Amino acid sequence: MSTPKTQTEWKLAELAEAAGVSPRTVRYYVQRGLLPAPPFKGPDTVYGEEHLLRLKAIRVLQARFLPLDAIQVELQRLSTEELRKLAGSDPTPTPPTYDAPTARVLVNVPPPQPMPGVVPRPTVMARYQRWELAPGLELHVSEGADAKVRALAEKVRALIEEFQEREQS
Repeated sequence: MSTPKTQTEWKLAELAEAAGVSPRTVRYYVQRGLLPAPPFKGPDTVYGEEHLLRLKAIRVLQARFLPLDAIQVELQRLSTEELRKLAGSDPTPTPPTYDAPTARVLVNVPPPQPMPGVVPRPTVMARYQRWELAPGLELHVSEGADAKVRALAEKVRALIEEFQEREQS
């Protein structure tokens, strides 16, 4: 009875599937320096075990909410054995946990009294105008902002609209 041979080389699509990412993501990570470039180019390009380990490690570190720049630094400092251990750990996102705030009940506390000679001012809520400049990017401008600030906000909005028009054409 022979033992099954473990795979040590993958084509791009096979590697992406084994790591749970898209081929485009693999190419992007190579471009960003998160993965080393494969040794061959063209249709015979193959990726090795280090590529798979790094991809799995990247997924684990992303689940820990690290940005790609921090992931790149972390991958550079890890030894091969540390990389293997990290790649084998659970990539399930673990959201941060917070202790529940403790509630304090104050009994028989009189309401605060104004200081003598001080006239309390009514509380005024500031109102803001919200502009969605792009998906995920908002600009908030106070309705009480002076003319210079409002003009600056208009310029920012115009620049982003101009950029988006150039991107679409």
